[in-house]
Amino acid sequence: MAEEKNMNKIDFEETEEEILAEESKETKKEKKSDSKKLRAELEEAQQALEAEKARADETNDKYLRLAAEYDNFRKRTQTERKNVYTEAVTETLSGLLPILDNLQYAAKYSGGDAEKVAAGLEMILSKLPETLEKMNIKAFGAAGETFDPNIHNAILHVEDESFGEGEIVEVLQQGYMYGERVLRYAMVKVAN
Repeated sequence: MAEEKNMNKIDFEETEEEILAEESKETKKEKKSDSKKLRAELEEAQQALEAEKARADETNDKYLRLAAEYDNFRKRTQTERKNVYTEAVTETLSGLLPILDNLQYAAKYSGGDAEKVAAGLEMILSKLPETLEKMNIKAFGAAGETFDPNIHNAILHVEDESFGEGEIVEVLQQGYMYGERVLRYAMVKVAN
């Protein structure tokens, strides 16, 4: 019996070793399987990370290009604004220079003769409206027009039955418009 017990004990030990060896093989297989899964997931995550990095780099590049484009646009707009202003001043003064020349000629060659000076000034004044019209500047405010507070500035009021209500009696200072914009309001005397 003692021998049988020893034999059973040995068999049990052998069986236990076999079971442990088998379990170890299964565990190793499971670990290999888990390891393969983890490697595949890691590789997939790395590929996704690389794709996102590429997308982020592309977005950053687009942002930098857009910022540079905006900066160039801003600089170009500033330059154009300066050029437009310079061009407008140049064009305006080019239109006024002949009038200045005529005034200088009149002063130089008048010789103190009042009639010649008056005739020269009349010629110069006759050319001024033409010059202003070329620059799209129109004069307004004439006697007989109806008073409009949007473009006229009433300096004086007169009670006179011979004039209609709100009629301009006298223009003290001519008004001027550039297109629809008032450059200077006409100063007028208005009948009540």
